[in-house]
Amino acid sequence: MASSLLLTSSSPSLNFTVRRCEPQLVPPAIPTPHEIKLLSDIDDQEGLRFHVPFIQIYPKQTSMAAKDPVQVIRQALSQTLVFYYPFAGRLREGPRRKLMVDCTGEGVMFIEADADVTLDQFGDSLHPPFPCFHELLYHVPGSQQITDTPILLVQVTRLRCGGFILAFTFNHTMCDGAGLSQFMSTWAEMARGATKLSIPPVWRRELLMARDPPRITCNHREFEHVPDTVKGTLASDEDDMVLRSFFFGPSQIAAIRGLIPPNIQHCTTFDLITACIWRCRTKALQIEAEEEVRVMVVVNARAKFNPPLPVGYYGNAIAYPAAVSTAGKLCENPFGYAVNLINKVKGEVTEEYMHSVADLMVNKGQYIPVTERSFMVSDLRYFGSRETDFGWGDAAYGGVAKGGLGPFPAVTFVVPFKNAKGEEGVVLPIWLPPEAMNRFTKELGTCVL
Repeated sequence: MASSLLLTSSSPSLNFTVRRCEPQLVPPAIPTPHEIKLLSDIDDQEGLRFHVPFIQIYPKQTSMAAKDPVQVIRQALSQTLVFYYPFAGRLREGPRRKLMVDCTGEGVMFIEADADVTLDQFGDSLHPPFPCFHELLYHVPGSQQITDTPILLVQVTRLRCGGFILAFTFNHTMCDGAGLSQFMSTWAEMARGATKLSIPPVWRRELLMARDPPRITCNHREFEHVPDTVKGTLASDEDDMVLRSFFFGPSQIAAIRGLIPPNIQHCTTFDLITACIWRCRTKALQIEAEEEVRVMVVVNARAKFNPPLPVGYYGNAIAYPAAVSTAGKLCENPFGYAVNLINKVKGEVTEEYMHSVADLMVNKGQYIPVTERSFMVSDLRYFGSRETDFGWGDAAYGGVAKGGLGPFPAVTFVVPFKNAKGEEGVVLPIWLPPEAMNRFTKELGTCVL
């Protein structure tokens, strides 16, 4: 069963050459307002000041044989930036490190490329880690800065078979997963010939600014100061770690659900997977029983407001409350203990909680989430990355390119995925040191037997 969870690449040694054109700026198709727009105090927190890599893989579509994906996607991007013109600007830092967008209309960075490889050569490895990902998204020097650099970096690579790969990084301070999904939906609509948007973008970042005076009214264990210890804190150097993807389909979910008592059968698939990964990971890292461990769950708070945030709001509207336990209690208690902790902490996110986070950010400085003996999970199942249709139909894979967030590797994402057998499920890319990864894979296998 462990082997069906671990998605091993059938082409681990796949190497190919990518020929890239010089990076160029793609500006909005028509002039856009030149103004300064402040980010919210949720947007510009330290824990989001990273570029997140995404990848969309599209097989050949016979009906699109006469169309060049590079031209279609570039032109659609230019049209999309008319509506989302802050993306064509540059972030600046003001007093007290406050971030704002200088809407200059300069554009986003775009790279046209061709690869001497077919999609078939990737085999079953259409999941993180992707072979030669550095070739599929060239990191233009300076492009990973937070300020004074393009907010989006995009590369479209044509494949020899007629398919193509769209890879990009976006600056997380500009939007969260829901906001990115909205941007991509518009981008795809433009590519398919739309002239108006199904969901117009809404800026309104003042809705998540800190109050005056700020007042911290909730307990934010995700931002506690925790003393560092050797055990359980992951190095941020990816050279010392391995990235592997794990698949959870109907049989794996059913097996995990069988571990919990009837009174908590209402819990979600997300709760089950998160609890399972958290426990197995804690055991694999051999954290001392008395040490505190935590899992942070990313919660989309749009519907938590009264009234809800406006439809079309594409800024960050997320919190990541932390479930906390000692390693001993987490690993020795019945599985339902972890499930209950996760379910409970998700319910803590309210409108007041979001205002309290914003107030904490300005009152205590730019806090970052606890990284010591911590783990974070973000659910991307409902953002429709795989269904983003630029005219070539659904993507064979759509989602994060490698897991982790900036220098914090202990972040995983729940990504919709169809495995080689055609089973629908989810895939989670996970970083761990090599020996811990081996222990983790064994622990995970015992959970789903």
